[in-house]
Amino acid sequence: MFHLQSLELLHWDYCRRVSMPLDGSIITIAGPNGSGKTTLLDAMRTLLGLECSGGRTYKTYARHANAETAWLRALVDNRPRGRQNSSRPFASSLLYADQVTLACRIERQGGDWVRRYIMVDGVHEIEALTDKAEKDWLGIEAWKRRLEAAGLTRAIGRVLALEQGQTDRLCELSPKELLRLVFEVFGDQEVLDRYDQARSHQQQLMKEVEQATHELSHAQAQLSDLANRVNSYQQYQLRLKERERLATEVVPVLQWSEGRQRLAQQLRELHRQRLFASGDRRQMSAKRAELHALFEKVEAAKRRLQELESERKQARAAFDAAREAERPMELLAKREEELKTLAAVETDGAELSQRLEHLSSQQHALREAFTRQNDQSRKAQAAMDALSGQRLPPPPPEVSRFRKALDEAGIAHHVLADCIDIADETWRAAAEGFLRPSRWVVVLERSSDEGRAFGLAAKERYRHYVVGDAESAPALPPKDSLLAALNINAKLPGWLLRQLASIRCVKDTEAGAQYSKSSGGEWITQDAYYRDGRGGRSLWVEARDYQFGASALDSRRASLERELSRYDVELTRIAKEQAEVERQLKDAQKAAQGHKAAQELAERAAEFAEGRARLAGLRQARVEAAGRMAALDGEHDRALTQATRSERDYEAAQGGLKASEDNVLRGQREQEQRLQELRASARASREAGAKFPVSWIQPARIAQLRDEFENAKQAEIAMRHVQQELDTGLNNGTWETDVAVQERHARMSVSVLEQSTQLDDRRASNEMARIAAFNARERYIDVLRATVRRYKKNVQELGELAGVIAQAELPHLDNDDMVLAQAGLHVRFNFDGKGEVGLNDGEASGGQQVLKSLILLVALMKDDETPGGFVFIDEPFAHLDVRNIQLVGHFLRSTRAQYLLTTPITHNVEVFEPSEITLVTSKKPRGERWAPPIAVIQRRPEKSIYD
Repeated sequence: MFHLQSLELLHWDYCRRVSMPLDGSIITIAGPNGSGKTTLLDAMRTLLGLECSGGRTYKTYARHANAETAWLRALVDNRPRGRQNSSRPFASSLLYADQVTLACRIERQGGDWVRRYIMVDGVHEIEALTDKAEKDWLGIEAWKRRLEAAGLTRAIGRVLALEQGQTDRLCELSPKELLRLVFEVFGDQEVLDRYDQARSHQQQLMKEVEQATHELSHAQAQLSDLANRVNSYQQYQLRLKERERLATEVVPVLQWSEGRQRLAQQLRELHRQRLFASGDRRQMSAKRAELHALFEKVEAAKRRLQELESERKQARAAFDAAREAERPMELLAKREEELKTLAAVETDGAELSQRLEHLSSQQHALREAFTRQNDQSRKAQAAMDALSGQRLPPPPPEVSRFRKALDEAGIAHHVLADCIDIADETWRAAAEGFLRPSRWVVVLERSSDEGRAFGLAAKERYRHYVVGDAESAPALPPKDSLLAALNINAKLPGWLLRQLASIRCVKDTEAGAQYSKSSGGEWITQDAYYRDGRGGRSLWVEARDYQFGASALDSRRASLERELSRYDVELTRIAKEQAEVERQLKDAQKAAQGHKAAQELAERAAEFAEGRARLAGLRQARVEAAGRMAALDGEHDRALTQATRSERDYEAAQGGLKASEDNVLRGQREQEQRLQELRASARASREAGAKFPVSWIQPARIAQLRDEFENAKQAEIAMRHVQQELDTGLNNGTWETDVAVQERHARMSVSVLEQSTQLDDRRASNEMARIAAFNARERYIDVLRATVRRYKKNVQELGELAGVIAQAELPHLDNDDMVLAQAGLHVRFNFDGKGEVGLNDGEASGGQQVLKSLILLVALMKDDETPGGFVFIDEPFAHLDVRNIQLVGHFLRSTRAQYLLTTPITHNVEVFEPSEITLVTSKKPRGERWAPPIAVIQRRPEKSIYD
C-alpha cells in the first residue's frame, strides 16, 4: 500500500490555500477544539473517496469557502515494494513514477456540488490539473476501484473512516465479525463468497434438473394428448373448408341468382308503373279540357256580372231620380199630417204638453242611439287603422308582453300564429276555427330553456301553452287532412301535428257522418263544423277575427269595411229621424207659444191637395224603380255567387291539375331514376357473374345448390352455424389450429428421448462439479488456516512491540457450511501480568482498549513482504494518562505504518514525543473569512521508514 507524502487544500472549509508535508511515519495534528483537526482528516478521507465523519459531507466544507471550486491534492509514494516494476502500488493504473499526484475537484453545478477525481504520474500543481481533459477525470466509483487496486481495500477504508472516539471499536467486534474482517482484508472472503456462489449455482442446477425431470414427465403425458389434437386439427380443417365453400361459392352464387330474380321482378314492376303513368297522362288531358271549360264558364260569369253591374247602376240612377221626385211631395204630405196632428191637440193644453214631452224623450233617445253607433264606428275605424302597415294581424297585449319578456331573457321562440299560413283558402274557416285556441302557443327553439320560460309564464300568468319539445311538419302530410291545407315554416308541437293529420276534411256534415260510420275518425267541414270523439260542434270564427297568414289581414280589413258601411247607414237613418223629431218639436213649441196649425192648414190647403194628387203617381214610379233595382240586385247576387263558385271550381281544378302534373312529373323522374338504378344493378350483376367460374353459375349447378340449401338465407344460416361451431370451439379450446401439430406429434418421441439423455448428462455433470467444488474448498481451507496463522503471528508480534501478551486462538475451520458460518477468531490480551482479557469483556482500561484496537488494526495491514499503509486516528490519546500515552506512542513508533493523529492542545507534551511532523491548527478569528495558516513542526528523522 502507498504512503502519503504531502497534502494541499484550496478553498476547503475556511482554508484559503494550505500545503503541508506528510512524509513521515507519525504526523500529529494539534490544535484547540474547533480549530480544524477533523477538517484535515475529512479532507484526506474525501480525497480517498471515503465518507466524512460526524454526518458531514464534502459539500459542507465546499460551501463554507464560498467559492465556485475547491481542490484537494496529495502526493503519494509509488516506489516498488519489491524488485519488479509491477509491484508499484499504482502499476494497475499504468502509473510507474516514484511519486503520483492524487487530486479531487469539487465544483458547483446547477446549485449543487459535484466531485471528480484524477491521478497522474509525477508532481503536478493544481493549476496544471485544470488543463486536463474532462475524459481523464473519474467518478467516485471508478476512483474507489483505482485506489482499491493500489492497496486501499474496502476493509481498510472502513477502518480509515472511523470517527473521533471510535478508535477502540475494533476490540468491540465479535469473534465472528473479527474473523470476517481478517478474511476481507487478506482477500480470502472474496474466495469464500465465490465458493458460496458456486454452491448456489450447483443448487440452482439441481433445481433445474428436478424441473427438467418434471418437464420430461409432462412431455410424456403430452405425447398421448397429441393424437387427440391431431384429430381435432383435421376436423377443424374440414370445417374451415366447408366455411370457405359456403362463403366463396354457395352464398355468393345463390345471392347473385336471387338478385337476378329480384331484378327481373323489379323491371316488370317498373313496366307496370309506366303503363299506369300513361293512364295518368291521359287523365291529365281530360282534366285540361275540363279546366278549359271551367275557364270559359268563369269568363262568361264575369261578363254577366259586368252587364248586371251596368244595369244595376242604371236602375239605381232611376230609383234615385224617382226618389228625389217623390221626396218633396212626401215631405209635403208628412207636413200636412203633422199640422193635422198638432191642430188636433193645440186647443188642449194638456195634450200639447204631453206631445212636447214625448217628442223631447224621442229626441233624447235618438241622440243616445247616435252616440252608441258613433262609438262603435270609431272602434271599428281604430281597428282598421291598427291594421295599417301590418304583415300579419297584431297579437293581444298579454302575448306581446310575454314575448318581450322572453326576448329580454335571451330565450329564442316563436308562436303558432307566426309560422302557419292557409294553403287552401277553401278551408280557411275550418283551419281558423280549429286553431283559434292554439294561436298563441309558444314554441321554444331550445328545450333546455323550458325551466326559465315556465318561470316567466308563471310570473306573467300566461294562459297559453309553452312547449319545449317540437317537431318539423312532415314533407308529405296525409291527403285530405286538415294538415295538408296548411303551410308550416317552423317546428310545431308533436301533439298538434298528429291531431291536424288525423282530422279529415269533408264536403258537408252528411259526408262527415258517413266517414264517422266507416272509420270513426275526426272530421271538419268548410264551414268549420267539427266532430271528434265527444261529438260535433261549430268552430265558426268571424272574418274580422282571422289570424293566420297575410290573407287573414285582408279578411279582417274587408269585415271592418262592411261594419263601417253598416254603421254609416245606421247613423244616416238616425240623423234623418232626429231631423224629423226636431222639426215636430219646434212646431209643437211654436203652437205652445200661440202659433196656429189650423191656420197654416187653411192657408196651404191648395198646396197640400196638389201634393197628395202627385204623390200617388210618384210613389208608384218609385216602387217600380225599387222593384226593378231589387230584382237586378238579386240577380246580381246570384250571378256573383255563381261566378265565385265557378272561380273556386276553376282554382280547385287548376290546383288539382297542377298536383296531378307534379305527381306525373315526379313519377316520371322516379321511374327514370329507378330505371337507371336497375340498369346499374343489371350491369353490376353481369360483372359479378363474370367473376364466378362458369361451372358455378350453370342452371343445373344452381338448381343443385337450391336443392341443398333452398335459398341464400338458408345457406347463410348454415355458414353462421359452421362459424359458430368454429368460434365456440376456438373459445373453448376444442379445436386444434396449429398447422404443425402432426409434425410435433412425430417429433415428440424423439424429443422425449433427447430430454432423457440430456437429463442424465446434466445429472452426471452437476455431480462432478459439486465434487470438484467441494474438493477445491477443502484444499482452500488450508489457505484460510494460513491467513489466520499469519494474523495470529502479526498480533503476537505487535503485542510484543507494545509490551502486551496477545494470543489469538485459531478457529476450527472445516469444509462444512455450518462450521464456517459459526467460526470466530478469539483474541486475548494480558496487560502487566494482571491476567487475560478478551476483546470486549469490560475488564480493560481506556488505554488498554486503545492498544487492543491498535494491535488488531495494524495487524491487518502488517505485511513483511510489502510493508506500508497509513491509518487515521482521531485523538487516540484522549482520556489516557501519561503512562498509557507513552505506551501508545512507543507502539506506534515500533510499527512500520504511517499514522495521522489528532490531539487537542494539552499540557502533556508526551503526545508529541513520537511525532515526526506536527501540524498546528488555529481557530478562525471572528469576522475573518479565512482561517490562519497551519504551522508545521518537522523533526529530522534518524532513519528512513523504509530501512
